[in-house]
Amino acid sequence: MAERRVPEVYSIAAHRGFADALVAGLVPRYFEDDVGLARLTLLLPSTRAMRTMTEAFVRQLGDLDQPGMLLPRMAVVGDLDLDETLGSLLDPLGAADISPAVDPTWRWLRLAGLLRDVMQKDAPQGAALFKLARETGQTMDRLLVEDVKPEDLRSETVLDLFGDLAEHWQKSLHRFAKVQAMWLSELDAVGRVDAATRRNLLFRHAARRWKSEPPSSPIVAAGVTSAAPALAHLLRVMADLPAGAVVLPDLDLTMEDDVWDELGQAGHAAEPGGEVFGKGDAVTHPQYHLKLLLNRMGIARGEVRQWHRKGTGASRPERSHAVSAVFLPPEASKVWVDLPSEKSHLAGVSLLETRNPEAEAQAVALLAREGIETSEQRVAIVTADRGLARRIVHHLRRWSIEADDSAGRPLSNTTAGRLLLLLAEVPGGNAAPVPLVSLLGHPLVKRGDERRDWLRNLRRFERELRGPRPAPGLAALRERAAKARVEDWWQATEAVLGPLLDSAEQIGLADLIEKLARAGEQLCGEDLWAQEDGRALADFIDDLVLNARATQTMIEPQDLHGLLRDAMEQTSVRPPYGGHPRISIYGLLEARMTRADLVICAGLNEGSWPARPSVDPLLAPTVLRALGVPGADFRIGLAAHDLAGALGAPQVVLSRSERDAEGPAIASRFLLRVSALLGEMVGRYEQRDIPAIAKALDSAPPARAYSRPAPRPTPEQRRQKISVTALDKLRSDPFQYYASAILRLRELEQLDADATPQWQGELAHTILEHWHKGGGDLFAISDAVLAEMDHHPLTRALWEPRLRKALEWVKSEIEADSGRTPVLAEAKGEFERHGVTIHGRIDRLDKLDSGGFAVIDYKTGGPPSGKEVQAGFALQLGTLGLMVNAGGFYDCGIEGEATAFEYWSLAKAKSDDHDTGF
Repeated sequence: MAERRVPEVYSIAAHRGFADALVAGLVPRYFEDDVGLARLTLLLPSTRAMRTMTEAFVRQLGDLDQPGMLLPRMAVVGDLDLDETLGSLLDPLGAADISPAVDPTWRWLRLAGLLRDVMQKDAPQGAALFKLARETGQTMDRLLVEDVKPEDLRSETVLDLFGDLAEHWQKSLHRFAKVQAMWLSELDAVGRVDAATRRNLLFRHAARRWKSEPPSSPIVAAGVTSAAPALAHLLRVMADLPAGAVVLPDLDLTMEDDVWDELGQAGHAAEPGGEVFGKGDAVTHPQYHLKLLLNRMGIARGEVRQWHRKGTGASRPERSHAVSAVFLPPEASKVWVDLPSEKSHLAGVSLLETRNPEAEAQAVALLAREGIETSEQRVAIVTADRGLARRIVHHLRRWSIEADDSAGRPLSNTTAGRLLLLLAEVPGGNAAPVPLVSLLGHPLVKRGDERRDWLRNLRRFERELRGPRPAPGLAALRERAAKARVEDWWQATEAVLGPLLDSAEQIGLADLIEKLARAGEQLCGEDLWAQEDGRALADFIDDLVLNARATQTMIEPQDLHGLLRDAMEQTSVRPPYGGHPRISIYGLLEARMTRADLVICAGLNEGSWPARPSVDPLLAPTVLRALGVPGADFRIGLAAHDLAGALGAPQVVLSRSERDAEGPAIASRFLLRVSALLGEMVGRYEQRDIPAIAKALDSAPPARAYSRPAPRPTPEQRRQKISVTALDKLRSDPFQYYASAILRLRELEQLDADATPQWQGELAHTILEHWHKGGGDLFAISDAVLAEMDHHPLTRALWEPRLRKALEWVKSEIEADSGRTPVLAEAKGEFERHGVTIHGRIDRLDKLDSGGFAVIDYKTGGPPSGKEVQAGFALQLGTLGLMVNAGGFYDCGIEGEATAFEYWSLAKAKSDDHDTGF
């Protein structure tokens, strides 16, 4: 009887450095004269892993002093064209009956249409519908990856749970099953399959072929940890090939058997249709997903062998023992009390705690800068917080260090991406001022020699645009452009933006995006597409336009911005080569398989590392568990494995900040376990001086105390006509008067500002002036003035009812008092006192039957109190009375003395429960 062959499954411990250790073993094992490693095929988990392996081969060749060598063929397990990548090794002719994968964008848009048809009036509107379509596709993929068939949703296991589910989960499950059935029917009609289905079919095809006809050339799967059933079966076949092998990252072979058993069954004892992830399983443990993979491969942990080489950046073997101890399951953690020092040895691991993310970014950048002082030392910064990564990149530029953030940035956060989103807000917001000015001032707009003149015109236009929002559309802005004397500039700008607002209530998504791209190119020229973000944007637009036209997707213009933003956040823009050769910044996914001499794990707070568990929005957790789909906690175990791998580096810094943008932050559970294991030794590893040094970089000698301003205007500057409203300011705050009256400094209003008291006062005064001088219907005059001001309908809708109440009150008060007659309204006057000319405008002057005049001032807010008037801090009415007495309005036919002084407040009366005006 032939002896059973032991599967070729290996593990590379964390302290060895996966990529370098793998290359160190592959070269002597598979190298052949003349062809090098060309006959070897490496199956890797991601495209980032291909770059990591290439860099590791380059380092190995440098250590061997070889001029060059043919590298192995590399393929990614997630590649939809895996059959073409592997070529004859997978026999593409034999795989010809596998249908091509459907385009993911086409699927996303079609699912939105199906959801609209299924949900009808209950369907969400705008971007929310397309977000639900994306989530539906993601849930479908989760089920497909785990080989859950559509009919499993109607199995007895799920039906038994259905009655116990909340009503919204029942509706969601029913809707999902209906949409999935309709979607699969469409796929059959077009002869396509989902991407996850195609990958599963390719894995099964490869497994059948290689099992019946083992390839003569070697093939190795390295770093693949996905436990998807179809992939696990393929990996088992590869492990049994005569020239095949599977190399796993950081499978803990030193863990005691009882601790390994404490992780749970991990699918090993699951019945068909039963629960794969039991309640007792330690799914958050970093070894759990590897145990699940081994169980699905049908391989015992005792059959896995240790890889026979280590990398150039390897640390001491004791590090792997300590890392294993850090992540012991709860019951096994009791051994920490009596754990020998060699199994808790974390020399080279430091803890760094700062006050806030900005201080953390400064300290991490300083550590990286210090790290490259050592010749040939490589530094890797690993963080799941993209905002923190961007801060670190900017701080490294202090020393002219350009570090590549390999996780990239969402397309929506790039320069070119933001321009497209601003363009989308033009039709969405009917040319609202804030996004319009942001668009016209975008750094890509008119980037050449004409940008100086462009910005000069834009600043003039912006100053006229400040204040409450004008009426919607571009036409209302022509008057503002005329006031700013930039008519020609605005005419050219309106010719570019006009087609965006010509759209109907619903328009084809493809047509609208093409309009955006055309307008963007007219504003920016080729600069829009020149950089890596521009090229990514061009690909994004081409893909979306092509599939939107194929699916005939319609959209309302106001929903375009939200749709584009959500879609662009799914696209990452990664920097090209050319960053610093010895400093790299990685996300958790990109950091897998990488190794450096100094690894800084930053952002170790709950919610970041690990991320907050996100519940599937469509299927209840109990349903997913019954179907054998990993739950939200499963990702915590993956994050723990990422940290365990990083802890294997020779030098490691674990960093966190005490606060984040939302308030006090909670330290990561992983960091707390490291501190708990070290106990009293934790202080020995703290980097107490780094935050202080980082803070000192921005320190400067104390600035000398500034003396109190003492302006001394010349006699010529002092010869100013003082308005009656400025007298109070001159007395209470002479510096403010000096700034406004002599320096002519004015505070600018905001763009799209709320209606200010000044705006309200000008509106009320203008209406009352027309009524007092011309008579007629007060409310007709009000409507005419509001129409002439041409403000946004929302502004008018908010203030017109309150204005009408105020005007009605003024009219009734005048008509009810027969002892007075208005004789002046909004009249200008002046008089001289002690060589100073005082001028002002009187709101209204009434002739009293009892003799004399009443000086009246309208206030849209509350009037000054009697104490303020008596103390001399509200001199306006009294000064106007002096102006009347001195003949300041003689040209208006006014002779006599002011005997009454009244404030008419149009604000809400304190004694009433309703508004009398503004």
